[in-house]
Amino acid sequence: MSDDVEADLREQFTDAFSDADFPVSSQMDLVPALPQGPGTKFESGDFSVTAMELAAKLGSSQDFPYEDVETLVDDVIEGLKDNGMI
Repeated sequence: MSDDVEADLREQFTDAFSDADFPVSSQMDLVPALPQGPGTKFESGDFSVTAMELAAKLGSSQDFPYEDVETLVDDVIEGLKDNGMI
């Protein structure tokens, strides 16, 4: 996985989740902030995933509640790495 893919995804996640009403206590709190709801796609290089797929695959990697978007995005990126997705 290139650093460019990680940086690109980090930017996309930050843009998508920054409009959520923090603190967020569950994945469902993030859905209203997403431009296409759970079908919102995040893509970079050969990587592509919807918000719904992220929720399903990273549920155990997340540590709710999140007080800010940066901490949430850090955990999403780490979860993707831990699961061998990026």
